[in-house]
Amino acid sequence: MQELTELETFVATARLGSFAAAAQQLGISATMVGRRIQNLEDRYGARLLERTTRVHKLTMFGTQFLEQSIRILDELAVLDELSSPAAALKGSLRISAPTTLGVTTLGPAIAEFARAHPALSVELSLSNRRVDLVAEGYDLAIRVGDLPSSTLVSRRIGTYRLICCAAPSWLALHGRPAAPMDLATGGCIVNSNFNPPDVWHFTGAKGEAIAARISGALQLDSDEAQRIIARQGGGIAYLPADLVRPDLQDGSLVQLLEDFGTDSMSIHAIYPSRRLLPKRVVAAIDALAAALSRSDFAISRR
Repeated sequence: MQELTELETFVATARLGSFAAAAQQLGISATMVGRRIQNLEDRYGARLLERTTRVHKLTMFGTQFLEQSIRILDELAVLDELSSPAAALKGSLRISAPTTLGVTTLGPAIAEFARAHPALSVELSLSNRRVDLVAEGYDLAIRVGDLPSSTLVSRRIGTYRLICCAAPSWLALHGRPAAPMDLATGGCIVNSNFNPPDVWHFTGAKGEAIAARISGALQLDSDEAQRIIARQGGGIAYLPADLVRPDLQDGSLVQLLEDFGTDSMSIHAIYPSRRLLPKRVVAAIDALAAALSRSDFAISRR
């Protein structure tokens, strides 16, 4: 048990970068953190961390040791779950998700999931930054769009659809675009999260792909900011359907180019490659997939 405690301390230090940060997370003194890591180094005859005044960096051996430590702790957590009642989920669960999807759909779903499993501690971090799951200690990440090649395991849990829309006040002044190519004349709110930001994708009546070049004087990276500006008559926006659905319902925004299919992106659950996946992670993925399947902008698929 002592060595497991030392492994947990080492993993916390490696992820947080200092004895002080690890001590705060673990509820012990920085001196105790240093003593536990020193015990590991003495036991295995190699230095795990390069100590500086403020930051502790992994040695080459420490990097390899960290990977194996995480694997051991994860598999022990799985064994602990196997000894628990079938319905009981316990321990901690850290999830990373994109901001807009997290606020509108995943956040409420995770809150419901946490209420159903009171012995489980759940942390949901919302950011459009693609976190390093292993290095930063996340059990699960939800990502929208194409996935880069990696050693991580993924499961598709839904589809994210976009809507082209504008406020009635903007349309009264500028008129409605009749086709995606009309968006090149200006008035669009450019989304810098897109790649490239000045191309919006649609589908024609015969299923043909349309890459429409758009133009506009304003470029932002926040979906919520674009929504507010569009509601105020600031231009045409291309935003997630779940975000603007209330605005379409109350008439603050009007859907445009209804005869054309809009772009969609896959929603994936991403988790470290493991032979044994903890029940709490599997259950969380299932809960999020179910929440997405209930929404009218996402189609859940395994």
